[in-house]
Amino acid sequence: MSKRLGRLAPIMVAVLAVAACGDSVDPRGNDADTGDGDQGTLVLESWRNDDLAIWEDVILPAFHEQHPNIRVTFQPTSPDEYDAALDAKLSGGTAGDLITCRPFDVALRLHEEGHLESLTDLKGLDAYSDIARAAWSTDDGSETFCVPMASVIHGFLYNTEIFDELGLTPPTTEEEFHDVLDAIAADGSYAPLVMGTADQWEAATMGLQNIGPNYWHGETGRQGLIEGTQRFDDDQYVAAFTELASWAEYLPDGYESITYPDAQNLFTLGRGAIYPTGSWEIALFNEQTDFEMAAFPPPLPEGRDTCHISDHTDLGIGMNAATDHPEEARTFLEWTTTPEFAELYANALPGFFPMSEHDVTVEDPLAQEFLSWREECESTIRNSYQILSRGEPNLENQLWDLSAQLLNGTVEPREAADRVQTGLERWYEPQQQ
Repeated sequence: MSKRLGRLAPIMVAVLAVAACGDSVDPRGNDADTGDGDQGTLVLESWRNDDLAIWEDVILPAFHEQHPNIRVTFQPTSPDEYDAALDAKLSGGTAGDLITCRPFDVALRLHEEGHLESLTDLKGLDAYSDIARAAWSTDDGSETFCVPMASVIHGFLYNTEIFDELGLTPPTTEEEFHDVLDAIAADGSYAPLVMGTADQWEAATMGLQNIGPNYWHGETGRQGLIEGTQRFDDDQYVAAFTELASWAEYLPDGYESITYPDAQNLFTLGRGAIYPTGSWEIALFNEQTDFEMAAFPPPLPEGRDTCHISDHTDLGIGMNAATDHPEEARTFLEWTTTPEFAELYANALPGFFPMSEHDVTVEDPLAQEFLSWREECESTIRNSYQILSRGEPNLENQLWDLSAQLLNGTVEPREAADRVQTGLERWYEPQQQ
């Protein structure tokens, strides 16, 4: 048994005992006639195919215990195929009743096209702050169309055995961070930072968006870009690009050809000391590593005394407007707003944190470490996700490309900042003033 499922054994035993006595379900997703009265079957679309066992063995049995006449089946699609496949299903009338929602523009488009039902009046939605709902609400905030389900927190994982071997302590400032990296590099036994640039997105997501909020002051900077009161060629953004570029000397040999899975393998095999990433890696790494891990938040740049973390709104769940079972779908969605679901989900999938205001006890110590930063730091989200990637060039894609180029040494920080700003000015009116 894996470490993750081993920790979930008490939960699974309880819910599986109930499930064993419950109704049978046709594996094709059709209604099953069990003699218990009318029963609705719902299909939940998702890109989280890694979570199939957790949903089938832990989360859904808990729902079925309370609602035996509603069956839900979890139907994941490969992450890189999900958006196109979902669009095709929605257009063809074959999509599931419940839709796992990407944050911001992807879900907003589905709502505007009439595919995601408004949930503004859903019971339990008042357990979420305006910030939590923003990723699945209209720009003016008047309508919400997905229940916020989970966020992920950016930071750095590190191999505690390597740190102990080299006599290192987790850094709290950027100066200390570079001292630690220099010490690891001087030893020569391990890669100081484990990341590659072959897939590009890691350089932006796990690099720039990880450390950047400490430079642009989190929500102040993010909202400033949307409002046009800040620009990507301002000093704070150039400084963030400069710090990211400095990582190049600490990356593994041949990092330009290292993919995301390659980097995961290097770290879990103990060949690198520090892994820039986020809490979404916790469950997988708990299974794959034979050493103890710990985490630290993005170190503070010189002169900064308030820390900011990217506590990024990652996934929500909505209702297909064309479902034949709207009442059952709303019942399920209301259940996802409860404290019971929040605690079950947080512990079934450590590193994916509920966004409701319910008090939740997280049992995984590494996940709890990430979650504790919410009490110490101010939260924000990735600055390319809301509004600013709607035009061409797409800001998210630009940041992927230029962040990788920074690390590859093919562009300088000031040039990168200027190119991002020029791209934004081409189509985004508030940045044209």
